[in-house]
Amino acid sequence: MTRLQKLLLAFSLLSLPPATAMMSTGPADPLPVRGLAIAAPAPDGVGEFITFMEDELAPRRVNTLVLRVDYNFEYTSHPELRSENPLTREQVRQLADKAEELGIEIIPQVNLLGHQSWHGSVGKLLEVYPEFDETPGIELPEEYEWPNEDGLYCKSYCPLHPEVHRIVFAVVDELMEAFGARAFHAGMDEVFYIAHPDCPRCAGQDPARLFANEVTRIRDHLAEQGRTLWIWGDRLIDGRATGIGEWEASINNTHRAIGWIPRDVVICDWHYERAEPTAALFALEGLSVVTCPWREPEVALAQLEQTRLMRENSNEALSGRFLGMMQTVWTPAHRFIGKINTGATGGEAGD
Repeated sequence: MTRLQKLLLAFSLLSLPPATAMMSTGPADPLPVRGLAIAAPAPDGVGEFITFMEDELAPRRVNTLVLRVDYNFEYTSHPELRSENPLTREQVRQLADKAEELGIEIIPQVNLLGHQSWHGSVGKLLEVYPEFDETPGIELPEEYEWPNEDGLYCKSYCPLHPEVHRIVFAVVDELMEAFGARAFHAGMDEVFYIAHPDCPRCAGQDPARLFANEVTRIRDHLAEQGRTLWIWGDRLIDGRATGIGEWEASINNTHRAIGWIPRDVVICDWHYERAEPTAALFALEGLSVVTCPWREPEVALAQLEQTRLMRENSNEALSGRFLGMMQTVWTPAHRFIGKINTGATGGEAGD
Protein backbone atom coordinates (compact mmCIF):
# COMPACT_ATOMS: atom_id res chain seq x y z
CA MET A 1 0.00 0.00 0.00
CA THR A 2 1.43 3.37 -1.02
CA ARG A 3 1.35 6.33 1.36
CA LEU A 4 -1.16 8.09 -0.86
CA GLN A 5 -3.39 5.01 -0.61
CA LYS A 6 -2.97 5.13 3.15
CA LEU A 7 -4.05 8.76 3.17
CA LEU A 8 -7.15 7.82 1.18
CA LEU A 9 -7.82 5.08 3.74
CA ALA A 10 -7.60 7.80 6.41
CA PHE A 11 -10.49 9.60 4.75
CA SER A 12 -12.46 6.35 4.63
CA LEU A 13 -11.96 5.81 8.36
CA LEU A 14 -13.59 9.18 8.95
CA SER A 15 -16.57 8.33 6.77
CA LEU A 16 -17.51 5.15 8.63
CA PRO A 17 -20.17 5.28 11.35
CA PRO A 18 -18.59 4.47 14.72
CA ALA A 19 -17.71 0.82 15.36
CA THR A 20 -19.21 -0.66 12.22
CA ALA A 21 -16.54 -2.33 10.14
CA MET A 22 -13.86 -2.76 12.77
CA MET A 23 -13.47 -3.41 16.47
CA SER A 24 -14.37 -0.35 18.53
CA THR A 25 -12.48 0.91 21.54
CA GLY A 26 -15.74 2.38 22.77
CA PRO A 27 -16.86 6.03 22.67
CA ALA A 28 -16.44 6.39 26.42
CA ASP A 29 -12.72 5.57 26.32
CA PRO A 30 -10.74 8.64 27.46
CA LEU A 31 -7.96 9.89 25.26
CA PRO A 32 -4.64 8.74 26.74
CA VAL A 33 -2.95 12.07 25.97
CA ARG A 34 -4.72 15.30 26.90
CA GLY A 35 -1.91 17.75 26.45
CA LEU A 36 -0.68 21.31 26.19
CA ALA A 37 2.48 22.51 24.43
CA ILE A 38 3.69 25.88 25.68
CA ALA A 39 6.88 27.81 26.35
CA ALA A 40 8.44 27.24 29.75
CA PRO A 41 7.89 30.16 32.11
CA ALA A 42 10.54 32.75 32.81
CA PRO A 43 12.18 32.49 36.24
CA ASP A 44 9.93 35.20 37.70
CA GLY A 45 6.86 33.40 36.36
CA VAL A 46 7.37 29.97 37.93
CA GLY A 47 4.96 30.63 40.79
CA GLU A 48 2.29 31.88 38.40
CA PHE A 49 2.81 28.83 36.20
CA ILE A 50 2.43 26.45 39.13
CA THR A 51 -0.86 28.14 40.01
CA PHE A 52 -1.88 27.77 36.35
CA MET A 53 -1.21 24.03 36.54
CA GLU A 54 -3.23 23.75 39.76
CA ASP A 55 -6.19 25.95 38.79
CA GLU A 56 -6.47 25.43 35.03
CA LEU A 57 -4.69 22.31 33.80
CA ALA A 58 -5.45 19.76 36.52
CA PRO A 59 -9.22 20.53 36.68
CA ARG A 60 -9.35 20.08 32.89
CA ARG A 61 -7.62 16.71 33.23
CA VAL A 62 -4.58 17.78 31.23
CA ASN A 63 -2.04 15.02 31.78
CA THR A 64 0.79 15.94 29.39
CA LEU A 65 2.76 19.18 29.24
CA VAL A 66 5.35 19.80 26.53
CA LEU A 67 7.51 22.66 27.81
CA ARG A 68 9.66 24.48 25.29
CA VAL A 69 12.80 25.15 27.30
CA ASP A 70 15.54 25.31 24.66
CA TYR A 71 18.44 27.21 26.29
CA ASN A 72 16.44 28.88 29.04
CA PHE A 73 18.04 26.71 31.73
CA GLU A 74 21.22 27.12 33.80
CA TYR A 75 23.15 24.36 32.05
CA THR A 76 26.35 23.35 33.82
CA SER A 77 27.57 21.03 31.06
CA HIS A 78 27.64 23.98 28.64
CA PRO A 79 27.08 27.22 30.54
CA GLU A 80 28.01 29.14 27.41
CA LEU A 81 24.63 28.11 25.99
CA ARG A 82 22.53 29.58 28.80
CA SER A 83 20.07 32.31 27.90
CA GLU A 84 20.36 35.65 29.66
CA ASN A 85 17.68 34.79 32.22
CA PRO A 86 17.63 31.00 32.64
CA LEU A 87 15.54 28.81 34.89
CA THR A 88 17.47 27.44 37.84
CA ARG A 89 17.62 23.76 38.70
CA GLU A 90 15.57 24.45 41.83
CA GLN A 91 12.84 26.13 39.76
CA VAL A 92 12.76 23.21 37.33
CA ARG A 93 12.33 20.83 40.28
CA GLN A 94 9.45 22.97 41.59
CA LEU A 95 7.70 22.62 38.23
CA ALA A 96 8.44 18.90 38.00
CA ASP A 97 7.35 18.14 41.57
CA LYS A 98 4.07 20.02 41.17
CA ALA A 99 3.38 18.30 37.84
CA GLU A 100 3.97 14.90 39.40
CA GLU A 101 1.64 15.77 42.27
CA LEU A 102 -1.07 16.74 39.77
CA GLY A 103 -0.59 13.69 37.54
CA ILE A 104 0.89 15.71 34.67
CA GLU A 105 3.86 14.39 32.69
CA ILE A 106 6.30 17.10 31.68
CA ILE A 107 8.09 16.55 28.36
CA PRO A 108 10.91 19.11 27.94
CA GLN A 109 11.63 20.41 24.45
CA VAL A 110 14.82 21.68 22.86
CA ASN A 111 14.61 22.42 19.15
CA LEU A 112 17.02 20.17 17.32
CA LEU A 113 18.06 20.27 13.66
CA GLY A 114 15.75 23.11 12.54
CA HIS A 115 14.61 26.34 14.18
CA GLN A 116 18.16 27.45 14.96
CA SER A 117 17.28 31.05 14.11
CA TRP A 118 14.23 33.26 14.16
CA HIS A 119 13.77 36.11 11.69
CA GLY A 120 16.92 38.22 11.97
CA SER A 121 18.33 36.56 15.09
CA VAL A 122 20.45 33.43 15.26
CA GLY A 123 19.67 30.98 18.07
CA LYS A 124 21.98 30.29 20.98
CA LEU A 125 23.52 27.12 19.55
CA LEU A 126 24.66 28.74 16.30
CA GLU A 127 25.57 31.97 18.09
CA VAL A 128 28.08 30.10 20.23
CA TYR A 129 29.02 27.43 17.69
CA PRO A 130 28.67 29.03 14.23
CA GLU A 131 30.61 26.12 12.74
CA PHE A 132 27.49 23.98 13.22
CA ASP A 133 25.52 26.10 10.74
CA GLU A 134 24.20 24.12 7.74
CA THR A 135 24.27 27.32 5.67
CA PRO A 136 27.06 29.57 6.99
CA GLY A 137 27.13 31.51 3.72
CA ILE A 138 23.53 32.65 4.10
CA GLU A 139 23.33 35.68 6.36
CA LEU A 140 20.25 36.59 8.36
CA PRO A 141 18.58 39.75 7.07
CA GLU A 142 18.21 42.77 9.32
CA GLU A 143 14.58 42.97 8.24
CA TYR A 144 13.09 39.54 7.74
CA GLU A 145 10.49 38.91 5.04
CA TRP A 146 8.93 35.75 3.67
CA PRO A 147 9.25 34.61 0.96
CA ASN A 148 12.82 35.59 0.25
CA GLU A 149 15.38 34.68 -2.39
CA ASP A 150 17.28 32.32 -0.07
CA GLY A 151 14.18 30.40 1.00
CA LEU A 152 15.14 31.29 4.57
CA TYR A 153 12.64 30.61 7.32
CA CYS A 154 14.85 29.21 10.07
CA LYS A 155 18.42 28.00 9.96
CA SER A 156 19.39 24.39 10.71
CA TYR A 157 22.46 22.86 12.26
CA CYS A 158 24.43 20.43 10.12
CA PRO A 159 23.50 16.90 11.23
CA LEU A 160 26.80 15.58 9.86
CA HIS A 161 29.07 17.94 11.79
CA PRO A 162 31.31 15.67 13.90
CA GLU A 163 30.93 17.72 17.10
CA VAL A 164 27.28 18.83 17.11
CA HIS A 165 25.81 15.80 18.90
CA ARG A 166 28.41 15.88 21.66
CA ILE A 167 27.13 19.35 22.55
CA VAL A 168 23.39 18.96 22.07
CA PHE A 169 23.17 15.55 23.73
CA ALA A 170 24.94 16.88 26.82
CA VAL A 171 22.34 19.64 27.02
CA VAL A 172 19.46 17.22 26.45
CA ASP A 173 20.73 14.78 29.09
CA GLU A 174 21.16 17.52 31.69
CA LEU A 175 17.68 18.92 31.06
CA MET A 176 16.08 15.48 31.19
CA GLU A 177 17.81 14.68 34.45
CA ALA A 178 16.74 18.01 35.98
CA PHE A 179 13.08 17.36 35.14
CA GLY A 180 13.26 13.64 35.86
CA ALA A 181 11.52 13.24 32.51
CA ARG A 182 10.78 10.02 30.64
CA ALA A 183 10.17 11.61 27.22
CA PHE A 184 11.88 14.38 25.27
CA HIS A 185 10.52 16.56 22.46
CA ALA A 186 13.13 17.39 19.82
CA GLY A 187 11.04 19.72 17.67
CA MET A 188 12.31 18.81 14.16
CA ASP A 189 9.58 20.86 12.44
CA GLU A 190 9.80 23.25 9.49
CA VAL A 191 13.26 22.09 8.44
CA PHE A 192 13.74 24.04 5.21
CA TYR A 193 17.54 23.86 5.15
CA ILE A 194 18.75 20.27 4.83
CA ALA A 195 21.24 18.70 2.40
CA HIS A 196 22.05 22.23 1.33
CA PRO A 197 24.41 22.52 -1.66
CA ASP A 198 26.62 24.97 0.25
CA CYS A 199 27.25 22.54 3.12
CA PRO A 200 30.59 20.72 2.67
CA ARG A 201 29.21 17.63 4.42
CA CYS A 202 25.53 17.50 3.40
CA ALA A 203 25.69 18.63 -0.21
CA GLY A 204 24.39 15.92 -2.53
CA GLN A 205 22.93 13.84 0.29
CA ASP A 206 19.36 12.52 0.27
CA PRO A 207 17.29 14.87 2.49
CA ALA A 208 15.05 12.01 3.60
CA ARG A 209 18.01 9.88 4.66
CA LEU A 210 19.60 12.79 6.48
CA PHE A 211 16.37 13.54 8.33
CA ALA A 212 15.67 9.90 9.18
CA ASN A 213 19.24 9.37 10.37
CA GLU A 214 19.05 12.41 12.63
CA VAL A 215 15.74 11.28 14.14
CA THR A 216 17.19 7.80 14.66
CA ARG A 217 20.38 9.12 16.25
CA ILE A 218 18.43 11.23 18.75
CA ARG A 219 16.02 8.36 19.45
CA ASP A 220 18.85 5.88 20.01
CA HIS A 221 20.61 8.23 22.41
CA LEU A 222 17.44 8.68 24.47
CA ALA A 223 16.70 4.95 24.40
CA GLU A 224 20.00 4.26 26.15
CA GLN A 225 18.45 5.89 29.23
CA GLY A 226 15.02 4.33 28.66
CA ARG A 227 13.55 7.59 27.33
CA THR A 228 11.15 8.21 24.44
CA LEU A 229 11.45 10.68 21.56
CA TRP A 230 8.59 12.96 20.46
CA ILE A 231 8.81 15.11 17.31
CA TRP A 232 6.53 17.28 15.17
CA GLY A 233 5.33 15.38 12.12
CA ASP A 234 5.25 17.91 9.27
CA ARG A 235 8.54 16.84 7.63
CA LEU A 236 7.17 13.28 7.26
CA ILE A 237 4.14 14.27 5.15
CA ASP A 238 4.33 14.60 1.37
CA GLY A 239 3.17 18.17 0.82
CA ARG A 240 2.70 17.70 -2.91
CA ALA A 241 0.81 14.39 -2.99
CA THR A 242 -1.49 15.48 -0.17
CA GLY A 243 -1.90 19.06 -1.35
CA ILE A 244 -1.06 20.28 2.17
CA GLY A 245 1.93 22.34 1.04
CA GLU A 246 5.30 23.37 2.43
CA TRP A 247 4.44 24.45 5.98
CA GLU A 248 2.36 21.67 7.52
CA ALA A 249 4.04 19.15 5.22
CA SER A 250 7.26 18.81 3.23
CA ILE A 251 8.06 19.72 -0.34
CA ASN A 252 11.84 19.40 0.12
CA ASN A 253 11.86 15.61 -0.09
CA THR A 254 12.12 14.69 3.58
CA HIS A 255 8.74 12.91 3.62
CA ARG A 256 10.18 9.50 2.66
CA ALA A 257 11.87 9.43 6.06
CA ILE A 258 8.54 8.26 7.51
CA GLY A 259 9.46 4.73 6.45
CA TRP A 260 12.92 4.80 7.99
CA ILE A 261 12.51 6.21 11.48
CA PRO A 262 12.05 3.91 14.50
CA ARG A 263 8.44 2.95 15.15
CA ASP A 264 8.55 4.02 18.81
CA VAL A 265 9.00 7.72 17.97
CA VAL A 266 5.83 9.61 18.93
CA ILE A 267 4.56 11.96 16.22
CA CYS A 268 2.87 15.27 17.05
CA ASP A 269 0.72 15.90 13.99
CA TRP A 270 -0.02 19.63 13.82
CA HIS A 271 -2.53 21.27 11.50
CA TYR A 272 -3.88 24.73 12.19
CA GLU A 273 -6.13 25.92 9.35
CA ARG A 274 -7.88 22.67 8.35
CA ALA A 275 -8.52 19.35 10.07
CA GLU A 276 -6.28 17.20 7.91
CA PRO A 277 -6.68 13.43 8.58
CA THR A 278 -2.94 12.71 8.50
CA ALA A 279 -2.98 11.17 11.98
CA ALA A 280 -4.32 8.07 10.25
CA LEU A 281 -1.36 8.12 7.86
CA PHE A 282 1.07 7.95 10.79
CA ALA A 283 -0.96 5.26 12.57
CA LEU A 284 -1.10 3.14 9.43
CA GLU A 285 2.68 3.46 9.23
CA GLY A 286 2.91 1.93 12.72
CA LEU A 287 3.65 5.18 14.54
CA SER A 288 1.86 6.56 17.60
CA VAL A 289 0.41 9.99 16.95
CA VAL A 290 -0.91 12.97 18.91
CA THR A 291 -3.13 15.46 17.05
CA CYS A 292 -2.20 19.11 17.66
CA PRO A 293 -4.45 22.14 16.98
CA TRP A 294 -3.76 25.84 17.51
CA ARG A 295 -5.92 28.95 17.30
CA GLU A 296 -9.05 27.96 15.33
CA PRO A 297 -11.67 26.46 17.69
CA GLU A 298 -13.69 24.93 14.86
CA VAL A 299 -10.62 23.22 13.46
CA ALA A 300 -9.65 21.92 16.90
CA LEU A 301 -13.13 20.48 17.48
CA ALA A 302 -13.04 18.82 14.05
CA GLN A 303 -9.64 17.33 14.87
CA LEU A 304 -10.99 16.01 18.17
CA GLU A 305 -13.90 14.37 16.35
CA GLN A 306 -11.48 12.87 13.83
CA THR A 307 -9.38 11.39 16.62
CA ARG A 308 -12.43 9.84 18.27
CA LEU A 309 -13.71 8.41 14.98
CA MET A 310 -10.33 6.94 14.11
CA ARG A 311 -10.01 5.32 17.53
CA GLU A 312 -13.56 3.94 17.39
CA ASN A 313 -13.41 2.68 13.79
CA SER A 314 -10.04 0.94 14.02
CA ASN A 315 -8.98 -2.47 15.21
CA GLU A 316 -7.41 -2.62 18.64
CA ALA A 317 -3.79 -2.38 17.47
CA LEU A 318 -4.43 0.58 15.17
CA SER A 319 -6.72 2.34 17.61
CA GLY A 320 -4.01 2.36 20.26
CA ARG A 321 -1.76 4.45 18.03
CA PHE A 322 -4.12 7.45 18.19
CA LEU A 323 -2.87 8.76 21.52
CA GLY A 324 -5.02 11.87 21.81
CA MET A 325 -4.82 15.65 21.50
CA MET A 326 -2.35 18.37 22.47
CA GLN A 327 -3.25 22.06 22.23
CA THR A 328 -0.36 24.21 21.07
CA VAL A 329 0.34 27.74 22.34
CA TRP A 330 2.88 29.91 20.51
CA THR A 331 3.22 32.84 22.85
CA PRO A 332 5.16 33.41 26.07
CA ALA A 333 3.63 31.55 29.00
CA HIS A 334 2.93 34.70 31.03
CA ARG A 335 1.00 36.26 28.15
CA PHE A 336 -1.18 33.19 27.68
CA ILE A 337 -1.82 32.82 31.41
CA GLY A 338 -2.65 36.52 31.59
CA LYS A 339 -5.34 36.11 28.97
CA ILE A 340 -6.74 33.12 30.85
CA ASN A 341 -6.78 35.08 34.09
CA THR A 342 -8.50 38.09 32.54
CA GLY A 343 -11.04 35.97 30.69
CA ALA A 344 -9.88 37.27 27.31
CA THR A 345 -11.44 35.60 24.30
CA GLY A 346 -10.25 35.34 20.75
CA GLY A 347 -6.62 35.16 19.76
CA GLU A 348 -3.87 37.02 18.03
CA ALA A 349 -1.11 35.66 15.87
CA GLY A 350 1.23 33.76 18.12
CA ASP A 351 -1.36 32.84 20.77
